Amino acid sequence: MNAVTPAEVGAEVREMALAAQAAARRLVASTTDARNQALLGAANRLDERRHELREANALDMQRARESSLDSALLDRLELSEARIDAMLDGLRQVAALPDPVGAIRDMRTRPSGIRVGKMRVPLGVIGIIYESRPNVTADAASLCIKSGNAAILRGGSEALNSNAVIAAAMAEGLAAAGLDAAAVQLVQTRDRAAVGALLALEGLIDVVIPRGGKSLVERISREARVPVIKHLDGICHVYIDASADLEMALAIAVNAKTQRYGTCNTMETLLLHEQEAPGLLPLLARAFRDADVELRGCERTLGILPDAVLATEADWGTEYLAPILSLRIVENIDEAMAHIDRYGSGHTEAIVTAHYQRSQRFLREVDSASVIVNASTRFADGFEYGLGAEIGISTDKLHARGPVGLEGLTSEKYVVLGDGQIRT
Repeated sequence: MNAVTPAEVGAEVREMALAAQAAARRLVASTTDARNQALLGAANRLDERRHELREANALDMQRARESSLDSALLDRLELSEARIDAMLDGLRQVAALPDPVGAIRDMRTRPSGIRVGKMRVPLGVIGIIYESRPNVTADAASLCIKSGNAAILRGGSEALNSNAVIAAAMAEGLAAAGLDAAAVQLVQTRDRAAVGALLALEGLIDVVIPRGGKSLVERISREARVPVIKHLDGICHVYIDASADLEMALAIAVNAKTQRYGTCNTMETLLLHEQEAPGLLPLLARAFRDADVELRGCERTLGILPDAVLATEADWGTEYLAPILSLRIVENIDEAMAHIDRYGSGHTEAIVTAHYQRSQRFLREVDSASVIVNASTRFADGFEYGLGAEIGISTDKLHARGPVGLEGLTSEKYVVLGDGQIRT
């Protein structure tokens, strides 16, 4: 796209949406095998284009550094060989997943003789607006194709070269399988007017999914005239309960914070039961300082770790996406859950405990999209949950919640089967 005015950008985006709408109608009529072949073909073509993709990503990385992109976004932008392998594996896993489209459930016979059930159907045309992560191009496109949806992808300008290579491979896979390549389209302009144009396409775009920083998600939520599936923050907590296995607690807490800093399921606040704090805090502090993590604690924490920074009220509600961790000592599980309820973002929370009843209370009473017992918050993503890939994580409570995979990209309609019944 070489548009030079917002009006021209809007016209081109609208043409893309019209083509996507037509492709979506054809895609829903396609077979599961054809959609699977498109994904497998895309994986093969992307593998063949690996060198081209690495070169494109190197160019994106160079430009991003010159633009002083922050470290968290640089980490998300980079495509190592391992991340490319993971992308290819994700495409093949999605192809291997059961097809939700057309599945009928809860079929029951009513007194009139009609049979009533629900059929799972695609949403239609999905707009995905995201920053930095080129792997989102493959993840989002694969999930949309498999679930019978067309996708319009608008990645960040910092990843344009990488995204173009991936999107081209997806289009080639679709065409080779006899499907409409317009089912996956990449908006190839750096003009920010393209985002506004997508958000205004009521009647052509069925849902928008943003993946990126808080400012991006807030803008999309504010301006969109179509439904949005989103989460704003990933303020995730780990609570170490009384009588927790200390070796397990140490391993989970360190992994939840240090395995990767720039992800939405990284722990930002660690809550410790007062019974465990004196013995465990020094061990945790040593491990976190070895990883160069800055510790910000409550007054009780500073009584045990005097060289920690005193946490402010703002710290409890901050998604750092950086080697910084907030620490708070609590009296019991009720205080821990009250803290999560007040400061959490509804994303992911974990408890480390040997007490069954308290683990069940935590599962029932903590109101987040993912609630975990005795494991790291870093597992809260679609790949680890067996979804093959995810198109995003939702902290909303309607339609889709948590990692959004194939089923989250479909809805249901009632189907009624009769043999001549009329209502009297």
